[in-house]
Amino acid sequence: MKHSTLWGLSTAVSLALIIVLISLWVQMNQYDVPPTQLIDEKATNQYLKKHWESSVNSSNSLAEPLRKIKTGIFIQSLDFSSSSQVHVTGYIWQRYQNTIDDDIKPKLGEVGFILPEQVGSMEAKEVYRIQYEKEELIGWYIDATLRQPFDYRNYPFDHKTIWIRMWAKDFSRNIIFTPDYRAYHSTGLSDIFGIEKNIVLGTWIRENTFFNYHLSSYDTDFGIKEYVGQTGFPELHYNFVIKRKFENAFIVYLLPLLLVSMLLFAALLTVSKDSSLSNRHGFSTSGFIAAASTLFFVVMLAHIQLREEVGGATIVYIEYFYLIMYLILVSATANTYLFATQAAPCLSFVHHQDNIIPKLAYWPVILTSLIAITLWVS
Repeated sequence: MKHSTLWGLSTAVSLALIIVLISLWVQMNQYDVPPTQLIDEKATNQYLKKHWESSVNSSNSLAEPLRKIKTGIFIQSLDFSSSSQVHVTGYIWQRYQNTIDDDIKPKLGEVGFILPEQVGSMEAKEVYRIQYEKEELIGWYIDATLRQPFDYRNYPFDHKTIWIRMWAKDFSRNIIFTPDYRAYHSTGLSDIFGIEKNIVLGTWIRENTFFNYHLSSYDTDFGIKEYVGQTGFPELHYNFVIKRKFENAFIVYLLPLLLVSMLLFAALLTVSKDSSLSNRHGFSTSGFIAAASTLFFVVMLAHIQLREEVGGATIVYIEYFYLIMYLILVSATANTYLFATQAAPCLSFVHHQDNIIPKLAYWPVILTSLIAITLWVS
């Protein structure tokens, strides 16, 4: 088969593999709405009736009546202070029914909630207290740093769900926070609410916001007799989903890998037994090894920068690209050495037709490896 035909076949296969890889990336970049998302007061009441009210009444006859405190939140700023900490500022407000909730209503200067994920000191300043006919509305300005286990495994196609979990200050009592739906224009499955429209997120994009409950259980009763919230207690979460801007990660981390692989491929094309071609391209085994060594340090420095960004996370998706590039650099160097020294004559694919097989297989092998890793990770 002619070389032109072989190169045409290799190019066609590579283009097909690129299309497959891009389609897999598009799928990885999609966000699935969680089934636990609550969209209105009816759905909330149904959830609590099913998962809490019936069970606590049947298992604990001494449990006090359930108190539902409508709670809302509005985020004004958000910043990742580290790979596992996020700093947020904004407002939290609560509605307490007159007479009914007087015994649990926070007094002036007190806060009616706890943020369990908070690290360090939290600033919570009361900014308004409005008395209505049937209820009293109290609002606080919050400034807190929350520690959360973010998942970076699919980086740079990862989504981050930042949640704000809220406990009642007097959590020993049968008090459950419910979302204050009437404070928002719309809280549907695809609506974004409770966050500043023009919030600065840097390399992130707003994807979704929603309320839901997590049924939490603890192996302690905190020393509280007849503690009602030890098993399956519904804790209110406000969730804010953000998606990473792929183009930023592509420019910083993927583009250098693409350029390194192209330069290595160009160097591989200079490998030839034809002295006229070798002289024209300036090919030498030592020169190829020197070029591969330089490219290795470029990849290594970019890899170190990536590890610093994701912190102590496990191996992330894009990191496998670097591992493949290390393997390709070693393989290309070994191939060139064996070809130039005529070593290992049994390796016919190295010496066949002026090293044509490694050259033709270069891009298909890389792209196939990337697709296999993508399928495995996703």
